[in-house]
Amino acid sequence: MLFVHPALFYADREEYLAGTVPFIQAGLDADEPVMVAVPGDNLDHIRTALGIDADRIQLHDMSVTGRNPGRIIPGVLLAFAAAHLGKRVRIIGEPIWAGRTATEYPACAQHEALINAAFAGRRATILCPYDTSRLDRSWLDDAYRTHPILQTGSAVWESPHYADPVVVAAGFNLPLEDPPAQATTITIDLHALPAIRRVVTAEAIAAGLPPDRVSDLTLAVNELAANTVKHTAAGGTLALWTDRTRLICQLTDTGHITNPLAGRIPVPPQQPGSRGLVLVNQLCDLVRVHTRPGATTIRLHMHR
Repeated sequence: MLFVHPALFYADREEYLAGTVPFIQAGLDADEPVMVAVPGDNLDHIRTALGIDADRIQLHDMSVTGRNPGRIIPGVLLAFAAAHLGKRVRIIGEPIWAGRTATEYPACAQHEALINAAFAGRRATILCPYDTSRLDRSWLDDAYRTHPILQTGSAVWESPHYADPVVVAAGFNLPLEDPPAQATTITIDLHALPAIRRVVTAEAIAAGLPPDRVSDLTLAVNELAANTVKHTAAGGTLALWTDRTRLICQLTDTGHITNPLAGRIPVPPQQPGSRGLVLVNQLCDLVRVHTRPGATTIRLHMHR
């Protein structure tokens, strides 16, 4: 089997280590490159349990590297596979943890479904842990639909509810609520691009973002606004607002994103264009998208 994608269900640290450490050791014994990308506490547990073997694998804090679920496939998983061409890779990726919010979760579920499409035909095993003691029951149920194989530390079985990954991901292509009445709005057209950059920069500074994050957000919004101008006849609308923890920028236009993996697959260097959403996913803390024929909304979140 080329690609294997099991979900690991665990209730405590002992069950977590029983499911992850043997998985890692099997990879090391088979001379497979191994990467672990899990939230900080679980990363510490694995590092301690492995001892000196921890130096033989690549370790990432998923709460940092994968803060935006949309960047995990291109920036973490496929990047690791590309660095080890010709070898089967073994990865533990935990993109869904108890600290995830309901706002982030749809992007997380899409990520878990679309791994199956992005890695189809690739030589890889990606194990995804799920904390049964702290995650919402519906999130655990979704794992049955996004993972063809399920396991605990002591048992492995096929998921009876695994479904087509594109269909599952489409189920989380959810409408986004309207911006608040106090949001700043700008019409997007060719002549507005310089003003859009100025407004985004000013709003980001006022929200307290550090200089590098101000630049990241301005670049991301400019990239999407330029795509709106290039690919739609009617232009679009930009809305900006803040809440207690975030600065949010929402771009709406009449386009339709038909590729479910848009923004999640690196674009080959020789291919012109099509890098906008990939870049935006790398720059922002969260990207939510709702798209349908004749209307697309992309919402960018930056933590204050």
